Amino acid sequence: MDREDHRAGQPFLLLLSRRRFWPVLSEVLFVLSYNAKLCLNGNEWAKRQAAKAGIGFTALDNGFAAVEDPVTLQAICDRLGEDQIDALLRKWLARLPHPFSAADRAAGYRYDISILQAEFSLTQMLDTPVSGRMFFEHVIRDNLDIGRPDQVALIFNRHLKRRGPRPTPGPFRTRVITAGVTPSLHVDYKHSQIKQYHKEGQALRTETTINDTRDFGIGKRLTNLPALREIGFCANRRLLHVQQLRCDPITGIDTLHTLTDTLTTATGARVPGLRLADQRSHALLSALLVFRCQPNGFANKDLRAYTAELRGLDPDTVTTGQMTYDLRRLKHRALITRIPGTHRYQVSDHGLDTAKFLTTIYDRILPTGLAELAAPQPHSGHLRTAATSYRNAIDNLGTTAQFAA
Repeated sequence: MDREDHRAGQPFLLLLSRRRFWPVLSEVLFVLSYNAKLCLNGNEWAKRQAAKAGIGFTALDNGFAAVEDPVTLQAICDRLGEDQIDALLRKWLARLPHPFSAADRAAGYRYDISILQAEFSLTQMLDTPVSGRMFFEHVIRDNLDIGRPDQVALIFNRHLKRRGPRPTPGPFRTRVITAGVTPSLHVDYKHSQIKQYHKEGQALRTETTINDTRDFGIGKRLTNLPALREIGFCANRRLLHVQQLRCDPITGIDTLHTLTDTLTTATGARVPGLRLADQRSHALLSALLVFRCQPNGFANKDLRAYTAELRGLDPDTVTTGQMTYDLRRLKHRALITRIPGTHRYQVSDHGLDTAKFLTTIYDRILPTGLAELAAPQPHSGHLRTAATSYRNAIDNLGTTAQFAA
């Protein structure tokens, strides 16, 4: 820790957060060692500066949900640096009782600022917050190895020594912490940490917190803030770059709603959805997989015969109007396309893939799984065994907790 006067004990401590600057909190104890701590919230400072500049914005706790002029706001945030922070400290030192006499200060004795903790954050607003929560849960599941040494080295752009007389100290780990229903992803590097979570159900928040500047070979004095800022913001961006998803869950949810929800056409007509548990909808999807529908397509009467057989009905009881209604439901979801110049239809690639997936889920997975769960005990199915084991573990935990109490 940097000092300019050993007689005064420890210097002022600065708790700095790049985007957090709430009304100044200071802990000043002018007794014994004359310690002091200054906490700054850069976000609050940026809000006030934006208000002075006439920039409209919507706040999101210690972030911005929306802003009229992002470029100017970013320039405002970039202005907050060591000069502004030092000026703030000197302003309050001039008003508080000072342990140094005028002669001491004339001789060069003064308080200096060192960085105790620095936080650098990135807030990304989500267009669909509910789907965004599902997206973040997929991010966690697909990136549980992000805390491995090779991954952390990419995030912080550091070379880690795993062997030799002086290996890089850990721990190298990934932690998932759930508060209520909101999970958060934590990645540790020496004394520093990256935290990522779904903020207030509206945004993806990525925060790099540096608790010891020596982790990166940087001094603690406030003059090192620009170098520390570069490390923090780059770590946030690298984490997003390193993270991977096997698929986009939001796209899957949107596709599911397109299939099952009622659509409104450009003319205002309403086209009901294909309810997955509905026998009529299931028969339609199954009929699309019939090989006779593939080479030359199919007409209204062909689909009527196939779906009636799948539903166990006499084809004569299914009217042409009912099949026209079903054809509209399939066509408006791009599951089938009309062959130009004819009254025949063909199954699209999207329709073929979707029908295969949904019918497999409906015919094989759901009946088998639900049958196992509904079977009377004892039952040796894997799903029933797992469900019983989990329930017993919960009961045992409850019994143990009551006994301990």
